[in-house]
Amino acid sequence: MTKIFSEVYDVLEAYKTAAYEKDVEKFLSLYAPGIHIYDCWGNWESKGISSWETTVSEWFNGLREESVFLEVTFNEVVIEKTSTLAFVHCAVTFTGYQEESGEPLHQTTNRFTYGLKKVKNSWSITHEHSSLPIDFETGKGI
Repeated sequence: MTKIFSEVYDVLEAYKTAAYEKDVEKFLSLYAPGIHIYDCWGNWESKGISSWETTVSEWFNGLREESVFLEVTFNEVVIEKTSTLAFVHCAVTFTGYQEESGEPLHQTTNRFTYGLKKVKNSWSITHEHSSLPIDFETGKGI
């Protein structure tokens, strides 16, 4: 699937839609083939789109199996860009809802940083880093 993302914000909107639809192909279309990701869940590091595809497929399959739809909200978004490079940082809230009832099940907010590159008039994510603040007494994410 090739889609042109003419603005950085288009990438964030497509991320929300692909996660809600649990569409692996659409989600992966946001990322460059050589993506490098530091994630705070499961597989802490992914290098390359095939590694990321495995992680995303497992994530979306888990949501399907549990009959959960996911709402993604980007908060406090800061975008700094040149004509070919962009840097984004924000807080991203993931809220899971039970598909039949629409009842909220769980919610978490992570800090995200994205590096994007514009190639052939389209932005794609080349680096992603998610994190959670840590409670120093328990060593767990807050």
